[in-house]
Amino acid sequence: MAKSDCARQATTPRGTRLLLIGGGDVAFRTLAFLPRRCRVTAFVREGPQVARLRLAGVRVIVGDLDDAGSMARLAGHADRIIYSAPPAADGDRDRRLEAALAALSAGRLPRSLVYISTSGVYGDHAGARVVEASPQRTASPRARRRVSAERCVRAWGRRLGVATGILRAPGIYAADRLPLGRIRAGTPAIAADEDSYSNHIHADDLARACILALLRARGGRAFNVCDDLPLRMGDYFDAVADHFGLARPPRQPREAVRGRVDPMLWSFMAESRRLDNRRARLELRLKLAYPTVASFLETVDVDTASPRV
Repeated sequence: MAKSDCARQATTPRGTRLLLIGGGDVAFRTLAFLPRRCRVTAFVREGPQVARLRLAGVRVIVGDLDDAGSMARLAGHADRIIYSAPPAADGDRDRRLEAALAALSAGRLPRSLVYISTSGVYGDHAGARVVEASPQRTASPRARRRVSAERCVRAWGRRLGVATGILRAPGIYAADRLPLGRIRAGTPAIAADEDSYSNHIHADDLARACILALLRARGGRAFNVCDDLPLRMGDYFDAVADHFGLARPPRQPREAVRGRVDPMLWSFMAESRRLDNRRARLELRLKLAYPTVASFLETVDVDTASPRV
């Protein structure tokens, strides 16, 4: 599906004022799915993303979600908001998000806010299929911060009458976000009979889901934003390796792999679940450009690791 076709799935009204809180890759990709007359402001830290956003015609407010003084500048800038900034790396609450919502409450309220969360809120489900109502078996402070953030967004929206939506994203990939370095380094994968299920979403599909949710999500509704085919994690690495003509990662017993990877990576590898995306497809009417990892790899040039035009 061409990007221009995807953009026609839903667009914000012309003249809409959109605020991006966080200026990372997915936030930047949302710009491709907006009408030209949509006025975009981004609240981001000082860094290379500032010049990139300005070059794309975005008004940039340089600020810091850990600085209460700069947060006051958030109020009254937008009709709709996409919040993609991560929590701080400590505690069981997302105090950055809480402070941002408090600042937004001081001015003219937006019509809608979309929060990009993570499928990590579900924890380990031993490979079972997971829907939005499945239990949240959070095992790490990182996941607990996301659960707290989701609750905060829901409560804020309901209290103030702002339409809110929560997008639970799994492993995000794109041409420049493939695990090529890991594969070339020979980092082992878990043996097939012990491996975990993982889920994926192309960064463009997640960006498009953000725009759809701005218009169609209500009441803090959560959505699994993932592709149609969960994969064993090792099978994902094998598919990427095969496409680029690289040696597949060696397979080792689960505990042996645990001892060879860093704790953050292991926290992803240890949890197994198969996300169900039917709610996003039905309620957001999300049509994926890349319904499987394989369908994306078919478009990627092996020599340049970039999508073929």
